[in-house]
Amino acid sequence: MSEARCRICPHGCNLSENADGFCGGRNNYGKVTALALDPIEKKPLRHFHAGSMILSVGSFGCNMRCGFCQNHHISMCRSEVSHTYISPQQLAEKAVELVPQGNIGVAFTYNEPLISFEYVLDCAKEIHAKGLKNVLVTNGMINAEPLAELLPFIDAMNIDLKGFTPEFYKKLCGDLDTVKNTIVTASKVCHVEVTTLIIPNENDSVEEIIAIAKWLGSIDKNIPWHISRYFPNHEYSTPAAEVGKIHALAEVAREWLTNVYTGNC
Repeated sequence: MSEARCRICPHGCNLSENADGFCGGRNNYGKVTALALDPIEKKPLRHFHAGSMILSVGSFGCNMRCGFCQNHHISMCRSEVSHTYISPQQLAEKAVELVPQGNIGVAFTYNEPLISFEYVLDCAKEIHAKGLKNVLVTNGMINAEPLAELLPFIDAMNIDLKGFTPEFYKKLCGDLDTVKNTIVTASKVCHVEVTTLIIPNENDSVEEIIAIAKWLGSIDKNIPWHISRYFPNHEYSTPAAEVGKIHALAEVAREWLTNVYTGNC
């Protein structure tokens, strides 16, 4: 049986003809588990076509293993989850149909969209051809070469920055440097906002928030940063942080960034 090394993310899985990789999604072209018309602010994007709606589409699988995942019912699943095939042409046509309802395009979200790289790329081309926008809501775990191939067709991204230490990312089966590169590279060519889910005793120290804020500020002090309050989910039972703590961390970050928002508060 022939093997090929997946080029999409740092895991570099060896894929046999029918393998789906560590992410569980390398054979899920066009397999859609969720489709909904959402406010753009729900992605969250606060500085990109505010007040608009966007058709949100998701599949299943993820190339990270966050024990606190808020969408684990699809991100941690494999092909046994219920899904429907939607071609890139069909998705673009659906997006156009929803324009009278305020739709501006398509957001690839819910699970990790970049593990469906080929599908996202094909869809993004079709959607741009219709004059609509493409949005990615992603963990940023993508290698530089495929990222460069995709970015010309992406208008906005919300990128999860889970924390700011290699050790924390290793725990989540991710790579901090890869995510940082995605943020830096994408911010040069499309609109970027960043989200960090604050988990007590994991990534909630003032020192870590300062480090992230300084780093984001060194890229662009106007990058919107969403500091979001985690809730117990999946494998995590740690109580959520106090609302006051989230607001206090956001206030600290505002010394280096102009647009800092709190979420789930």
